[in-house]
Amino acid sequence: MANLTTHIGEHLVLKNPVMTASGTFGYGLEYADLMDISRLGAIIVKGTTAEPRQGNPYPRMAETPAGMLNAVGLQNRGVDYFVDKIYPAIRSVDTAMIVNVGGSTVETYVECVEKIAALDDIPAIELNISCPNVKQGGMGFGLCAASAAEVVRAVRRVYPRTLIVKLSPNVTDITEIARAVEAEGADAVSLINTLLGMAVDAERRRPILSTVTGGLSGPCVKPIALRMVWQTAKAVRIPVIGLGGIASWRDAVEFMLAGATAVQIGTSNFVDPTVSLKVIDGIAAYCERYGFHHASELVGALETDS
Repeated sequence: MANLTTHIGEHLVLKNPVMTASGTFGYGLEYADLMDISRLGAIIVKGTTAEPRQGNPYPRMAETPAGMLNAVGLQNRGVDYFVDKIYPAIRSVDTAMIVNVGGSTVETYVECVEKIAALDDIPAIELNISCPNVKQGGMGFGLCAASAAEVVRAVRRVYPRTLIVKLSPNVTDITEIARAVEAEGADAVSLINTLLGMAVDAERRRPILSTVTGGLSGPCVKPIALRMVWQTAKAVRIPVIGLGGIASWRDAVEFMLAGATAVQIGTSNFVDPTVSLKVIDGIAAYCERYGFHHASELVGALETDS
């Protein structure tokens, strides 16, 4: 069997390169009756913020051709609830439990991260910089290099473990943002977060989502995500974690060939809760079929004429 062990930065070692994406897999325990969650490379738990959030009003999800829109709004009970109630329940899960962290100001990011840093069995965080920066009129932190660098710099000062930064695709040049967060100490980047989209009810002549616009995910975004992963992997030296429309082992292998060290599966968890295990097995079978002894040999192995 091929060796699927995956290294993210200097300190985070995963059983395999397959993770579940934040917001699509709860805290992992919700799936424990359906599958052996310890087989996963990592579980990235739902977004956590310094303060409790109610999320956006309903309706906040809409099905689209080959995908879905969501405007959930980082609904969660806050980091103190996570520390007191969730962490004790998940700390013994035999895989890497990674916390996705959001915020509305640099200060709230830091407040949340400091409390996560005190938890011994959380080996990494994923910093969601697509969150709106309230001090800049609601513009996402990840939409310009300067604000992305600012929040990563502040978090790096207080977080000693593996720091993954999740990038927004709603930018002109994602490689500029990736290089900016790398320069401030990010150990890896994950991309892409959702694309901004909307849906309209023609009969009612109204938007379907309460917020009018929302985040588009699912197989429809895969070509864009694949392109951005390929561009980013060539632009930075740190590992790139690819996500966006992965629904099969073939999709995952394509992302790895394009330069992704690991992958995340998101929307497809709603279609098939066990899809991640099938992807792990598929990657292993692909390596066997083509004579790759280690999954890392796939990373960046895409052959192009340019």
